[in-house]
Amino acid sequence: MPQLDTTNPDHFIYQNDLLRIEILGGIKIEGLDRLRATLKAALPESPRPPIRHNLDLYNDNQLEKFIRKAAQKLELGTSVIAASLSEITAQLEGYRLEQLKKQQPEEEKPKPLSQKAKEQAKAYASKPQLVKRTMSDLQQTGIIGETTNSMILHIAMSSRQCPDPLSVICLARSGAGKSYLMEKVAACFPTEDLLENTQFTENSFYYFKREEIRGKVFLVEDLDGAQAVLYPIRELQSKKRISKTVTMKDKSGQLRTITLIVEGPVSVIGCTTKEKIYEDNANRSILIYLDNSKEQDHKILDYQKKLKANLIDKNKETQLREKLQNVQRILQPVKIVNPYALLIDLPKEVFKPRRTMGLLLNFIEAITFYHQHQREQQADKETGEVFIETTPEDIQWAFKLLRETLFRKSDELSGACRSFYEWVRSPDRQFKNRKFYASDIRKEKRIAPRTLQRYLKELTEYNRLKIVGGKKHGNGYQYELNPKPENENLPGVIDEQISKVLKAVEAEHKKRQGTKRKRKK
Repeated sequence: MPQLDTTNPDHFIYQNDLLRIEILGGIKIEGLDRLRATLKAALPESPRPPIRHNLDLYNDNQLEKFIRKAAQKLELGTSVIAASLSEITAQLEGYRLEQLKKQQPEEEKPKPLSQKAKEQAKAYASKPQLVKRTMSDLQQTGIIGETTNSMILHIAMSSRQCPDPLSVICLARSGAGKSYLMEKVAACFPTEDLLENTQFTENSFYYFKREEIRGKVFLVEDLDGAQAVLYPIRELQSKKRISKTVTMKDKSGQLRTITLIVEGPVSVIGCTTKEKIYEDNANRSILIYLDNSKEQDHKILDYQKKLKANLIDKNKETQLREKLQNVQRILQPVKIVNPYALLIDLPKEVFKPRRTMGLLLNFIEAITFYHQHQREQQADKETGEVFIETTPEDIQWAFKLLRETLFRKSDELSGACRSFYEWVRSPDRQFKNRKFYASDIRKEKRIAPRTLQRYLKELTEYNRLKIVGGKKHGNGYQYELNPKPENENLPGVIDEQISKVLKAVEAEHKKRQGTKRKRKK
């Protein structure tokens, strides 16, 4: 059988000993119920003019009409033309199915681990001080500083297989390295578990396969540009599924309603420059603020220079990333039981305690999940379900990593304004009698006038600053630091509450250990 030449997708050629047929403009890949084509039929090496016709090769009437017309003009038997068209149709069907298959995104299959890699990953996950070692290794994968923030992101992404995955929002000014940090941490995870796109449309989430995104990590580089998809993201975080009813035509042309359902849960990691985030989004996520200090700038600049000078061991970075990826691949879904959950309390100053408590408990659960190879598996006496228990060490790490987050959740000031306020009241500032004008600030710190005015207004409203002189126009108002601001002992209150909880957890742990020893005797 002569083969159809599909080298040029806009110009197919079929030729046998008696007939040459060209398909001009190619064919449409979509719509398998029709096969419309523009044909140019001619006799090989003959001066007889060709015949051109547009028809649907699946339409019997159009096909018969073309065969008769071609046979008459080319003076060729109808059986020859019919046989040639039959061969062309069969090959076009195969070509179209092949192209449709190519258009389908290939599902990335989990990388099979060799026995050696599996043993190395288990050995890494089984050794003590897992969190501490992971924090150290993350710093050697190209992440500069941000020790705590990178570990929070790592734990959050690890929670993708938990019943209640964690979501994180990274906040910082433009150019501070939010996306860089997110991408570097994500590089330590299996690529098949990550979903990263430049942009998601409003309806895109509803057209995933039902369980296609379950247990995945969504990476959203710019939440500001993804406003259209924030609602389905929130629903995936809360309800762990989204659904949408749409109208579609059936085969008979009748309109029918169908419900599209996509199952979660998912972990969502996003970045934004906005200081104030929509409350419904902020409440469902752990908020981390990147380090904007001069010291961090120097570290990053130093790394960039070393990178260009070829002083950074990129092979070592790659090996560490692969090691951490393999550790993730050996983690399996398992039920987590926290016997100390009733002892965990939040400082009363925390805003939205219901959501914050949920985030804290889920973070503790994620740390326990990450330590699953160090935990004894137990079975429920009634159901036989296997589970592992949270330890006091997991709770200690959770509070240590989330201390700043708990403070931010309790703080009246926005993150950027809090940083500015700490800078203003630093002993390094040489303001006479603790009084200053906006111009005094700008002499020491490069900051946009409007941004500065916003900070000063917010600090005045929350009684951190007092207007003691000046006027609106001219040099502007003169400000003075309030010597007794409200709620400024918040970090101490949070530390006190954390210490209280950890002591109660440790006491309960000793009590449980004593009970276990008595049972063994």
